[in-house]
This record gives sequence, structure tokens and C-alpha cells, in this order.
Amino acid sequence: MNWRDSAACRSEDPELFFPIGEDGPSQLQIERARAVCHRCPVVTACGSWALRSGEYDGIWGAMTAGERRALRLWRKT
Repeated sequence: MNWRDSAACRSEDPELFFPIGEDGPSQLQIERARAVCHRCPVVTACGSWALRSGEYDGIWGAMTAGERRALRLWRKT
């Protein structure tokens, strides 16, 4: 079974996980998306996949695109 089959976001509007930005009005949307992630049984697998695959957009594993970029840069040092 693929981890995506158990993802809590499967029953949510996909647009929730793709905010326009990461500050200002987008903060509320990001927090709503993270609330879904925090109740998800596969949040770790989701975040790991996004980091490995180089996913640059959206909320994956409760992380924003900027947070994943920072983590990738940190891992390279």
C-alpha cells in the first residue's frame, strides 16, 4: 500500500495545500493545511517524499516550500 492511500488530505480540497505565498493572508491557509497534516498518520512519509523528490510547491508533511528549501540547504552543509 502506498503512503498516499492513508493521507488525511485525500478528503480535502487540494487548493488548501497550495497557498499563493507564505506570509500575510496566506498564513491562515497554511495553518489550516498544517492542521490537516498534524492529524495525518503519514505526515512523516509525506514530508520525506517531498524532500527526496524536490517538490518545490505546496504544503507537504506540514512544511511550506520555504521550510523545505531551508532544510535542503541545511542538509548540504
